[in-house]
Amino acid sequence: MCGKRSKCSFSRLEVILIVCLVLMIAVTAVLLILHFLVKENGKLMYFSPAVTPRINSSEVIANYLLGVGRADCTGPVAEIPLMGYANPDQVGGGLLTRLYSRAFIVADLVDSRRVVFVSADIGMVSQRVRLEVLKKLKSKYGNLYRQDNVILSGTHTHSGPGGYFQYTLFWITSKGLIRPSLNAIVNGIVKSIDIAHQNMKRGRLFINRGTVENSQINRSPFSYLENPASERSRYSSNTDKEMVILKMVDRNGEELGLISWFAVHPVSMNNTNHLVNSDNMGYASYLFEQEKNKGMLPGEGSFVAAFASSNLGDVSPNTKGPFCVNTGESCNNPQSTCPVGGATMCMAVGPGSDMFDSTRIIGQNIYLKAKELYEKASQEVKGPLSSAHQWVNMSDVLVELNATHTVKTCKPALGYSFAAGTIDGVGAFNFTQGSVEGDPFWDGIRDQLLGEPSNETKACHKPKPILFSTGEMTRPHPWHPDIVDVQIAAIGSLAIVAVPGEFTTMSGRRLREAVKREFDSHGAARMDVVIAGLCNVYTHYITTYEEYQAQRYEAASTIYGPHTLSAYIQLYRGLAKAIATDTVQDLPHGPEPPLFNVGNLTLVPALAADRTPANKTFGDVLQEVRQQYQAREVAEVTFVGANPRSSAENATEHNFLMVERYNRTSDSWHVVRNDASWDTRFYWTKGLFGRSNVTIEWHIPPGTEPGIYRIRYLGHYKKKLSITHSVSIPFEGTSSAFEITTL
Repeated sequence: MCGKRSKCSFSRLEVILIVCLVLMIAVTAVLLILHFLVKENGKLMYFSPAVTPRINSSEVIANYLLGVGRADCTGPVAEIPLMGYANPDQVGGGLLTRLYSRAFIVADLVDSRRVVFVSADIGMVSQRVRLEVLKKLKSKYGNLYRQDNVILSGTHTHSGPGGYFQYTLFWITSKGLIRPSLNAIVNGIVKSIDIAHQNMKRGRLFINRGTVENSQINRSPFSYLENPASERSRYSSNTDKEMVILKMVDRNGEELGLISWFAVHPVSMNNTNHLVNSDNMGYASYLFEQEKNKGMLPGEGSFVAAFASSNLGDVSPNTKGPFCVNTGESCNNPQSTCPVGGATMCMAVGPGSDMFDSTRIIGQNIYLKAKELYEKASQEVKGPLSSAHQWVNMSDVLVELNATHTVKTCKPALGYSFAAGTIDGVGAFNFTQGSVEGDPFWDGIRDQLLGEPSNETKACHKPKPILFSTGEMTRPHPWHPDIVDVQIAAIGSLAIVAVPGEFTTMSGRRLREAVKREFDSHGAARMDVVIAGLCNVYTHYITTYEEYQAQRYEAASTIYGPHTLSAYIQLYRGLAKAIATDTVQDLPHGPEPPLFNVGNLTLVPALAADRTPANKTFGDVLQEVRQQYQAREVAEVTFVGANPRSSAENATEHNFLMVERYNRTSDSWHVVRNDASWDTRFYWTKGLFGRSNVTIEWHIPPGTEPGIYRIRYLGHYKKKLSITHSVSIPFEGTSSAFEITTL
């Protein structure tokens, strides 16, 4: 300090404090400059690869807070109709692979902005699922996770339990609203978000894209050809072969997860399948997670890999194309019909020897490309987070086609070709695709049972001949939704366009281009735009106006009429503009969708008490394994079983089987497979008077370590204690030990 000396001197401590103060002021100034560079004139500036300054990785440790989570959402695997093919005879009868919800949270480092993306192994996200998920999230987290920043997407497997819709049309083939199915999906999605929320850490995002070959065909090529030749000439294929992946790592480079978007229908498993499974996209997730979570059983491990849906509306994995199953000749014609047997004989098949093999081949193709892109991903995603959402009455949207012409969307309706199905899963009664005229017989039945469509609806949907005028059918509840979610989430230079249905290849291309142009025109150049399919509410298909004229299955299922795509493009352009100009808060929320007061309204038979044959107990072995096997053989055992619904309603994540290997050193058994493993199969066969059998197969893969193994079955049987009260009691069964030897 200064005394009587003419000069003041500073102590060493004071010098250090002064230097620290100067450094703090400098850092504050730099942060303020960066803040105003990002937000200029009230607009969010989205960095693109061309304009993002090159920053040394040592200077920027992390751009976001990241969280990933995975949770089981399988639900009951027996007696519940499978959702996808609309075949009431296709009910669950066992399990091939478990279904999972995979959640990814990206949060801003300095404020409360967040984006949640969930990909669930289900047919599609229903409005009922979304509303119940949002309600649970609000009760847990307040306004942190909302309708504008939470995207729920379905992979579109056609082999998951149905019964989770509140609109009447979907009750017909799903036998109503089935609470155990709905609860499993809702709880699984919420739990996956909970896990991601609890494991947030600083991290970085990288994007990459590439082409997937030999994994898809266009199942309505004649509809695609209706699009202008000048437009088609811009593309090398009539399907979108591009895969986009988002890689997530923490600030130390530890791998967290992956999201892949790729357009293909998960219908490698056809409509004769009765085993609940996640199909080809789920198998890709299985392979990626097994690769990254070394030594873990399926469903375990911290790395999460989601293979999400995109504009898959007219895209099939059945790459051998359509053939007449009775004659073997091609039925690749505008009506997809066969000379003998008509449309019901025309089916497409995949590249494998059977549907299991085709699922494996397509899933592995997708996985290998994602793995390659993941390993090479170097383009970093940076920039602010934003999300925009509106509820829209899609039955009454005024669309401005140009400066002088406006059109409107229609009340929902399904055309005749809807009943024809597709080459991936044919319909009934020999309806054919490409129908532009009705049939007096079916029109008469419809009019008597359901009512005749109004002249207004008929005119609005032309040239679609209306089979079901669902927008005019309201009993016991509306048959189709009017209020629909439209949503975009922006993570830096990545825009995720969440669409409420199945966009065809060209519809998706037009939407992506329109959204990208809108971002470009408002200063957010070079955005990467991806379409996430089957999000938030299901509204069937969205074709182009030109494809609509052909009235194949996808067009007949474009429920809001010929101008549906134009309406969506107009709406999503509005969302993109709001994000680019930082005016999301000015968007009208729109009319909220209804939440109908529906309980467990179902035609699924009530769960009866389980019983055993005389002198047998649950878990007893009826047919034993052999004493010895080699790789590529199938170890099979049959037990006295119980209805798997007793387990599903008793424990959400119940494991039905385990394959165990004996360890001589420790004199103990160790689990090497569970019921989520690709090479195990769990079959349930219902008998009379409450009796049933369970058969477990293990398809022993090449490379299996020789040794002593056994198969265990875990179940619950329902026991009635009184007329009104029953309990589920756990039990186990174990096969004899068997040996796996080398060739």
